[in-house]
Amino acid sequence: MKLELIATATFGLEAVVKRELENLGYKILKSEDGKITFLGDERAVVRANLWLRSADRVQIKMAEFTVLEFEDLFQQMKAIPWEEWIPIDGKFVVNGSSVKSKLSSVPACQSVAEKAVVERLKEFYMVDYFTKTGAAYDIKITILKDRVTVTLDTTGPGLHKRGYRTHSVEAPIKETLAAAMIQLSFWNKDRILSDPCCGSGTIPIEAALIAKNIAPGISRSFASEEWEAIPANLWKEERKAAFEAIDNECKPKIFGLDINPKAIAAAKANAEEAGVDDCIKFAAADISAMRTKSLSGVMVTNPPYGERIGDRRGIEKIYEAYRRFFGENPTWSLFVVTADKSIEKALGRSADRRRKLYNGRLEVCYYQFHGEKV
Repeated sequence: MKLELIATATFGLEAVVKRELENLGYKILKSEDGKITFLGDERAVVRANLWLRSADRVQIKMAEFTVLEFEDLFQQMKAIPWEEWIPIDGKFVVNGSSVKSKLSSVPACQSVAEKAVVERLKEFYMVDYFTKTGAAYDIKITILKDRVTVTLDTTGPGLHKRGYRTHSVEAPIKETLAAAMIQLSFWNKDRILSDPCCGSGTIPIEAALIAKNIAPGISRSFASEEWEAIPANLWKEERKAAFEAIDNECKPKIFGLDINPKAIAAAKANAEEAGVDDCIKFAAADISAMRTKSLSGVMVTNPPYGERIGDRRGIEKIYEAYRRFFGENPTWSLFVVTADKSIEKALGRSADRRRKLYNGRLEVCYYQFHGEKV
């Protein structure tokens, strides 16, 4: 079945997600703020969930229409063939949002939309009551300037939930953002990558997953795995293909440092859970002790900052260490995400590129300081 699918993304990461989809071989229909619409089928639902590194979730686009009255919303929602996806015992729920639209009451919109779905399914299954004891079906209605987009979520818990973070520390970076940071850097598996503020190891682990070509969703489950409409053999086949695609011969040079021994212990445990503990070297060390004999490399990091964790003096100490390290190693590159706007002044140079991003709900900037060419 031909499907219009949507990969949602954190603001600022749309281009990264688009590139990932193109690398998976899918035709992009539209790229907008926070989402990429692409053409696929049931297998694409499976493959996208398993392989997308920087997207938040994968949705099926069920319909798109304009509404000005609640009756219009009801009729349009009822016209959607929900029975093609939701079985008689399906546990369906409708969530919504409304921005700059005549139908501004989100609870009212959700109630009308769900009533329409119920009426459609009651007529099809010829029942008066639904037990909702089966698989979960999360329906989303997004109303923007009176234009409604109706989607069915296939992912369940967000794609950043890889399943390997069994141990955590304060204010960890989201896995999807970490993967995007790596992809936006100039790093490849033949270069050294270091994170001197690695916390529970998310950036080094995501780098190792990329280097070894391990699908980020290979070890977790998804909402649509329980759906009758997506054959179980597709999940089996795609998971098998993902395991076969792993590059077990790859031995990347990835390093993670943190001043907190408990963070390093968590990082080691998470790396082992992710299956990449053999290619990351973690050490409990002060950032001021950073040294290297390598001519070039890439530092990708998410240091503590005021809005997150860390006192001002601690942050200044980190910047002093950066400045010394890159003064001694001008051919290394620094890629750092932070909400602290003083970083360029502290490092004594302007970033070569900046990209506004979000770490959760916190607005941050991805500063890119390119090293000299070797």
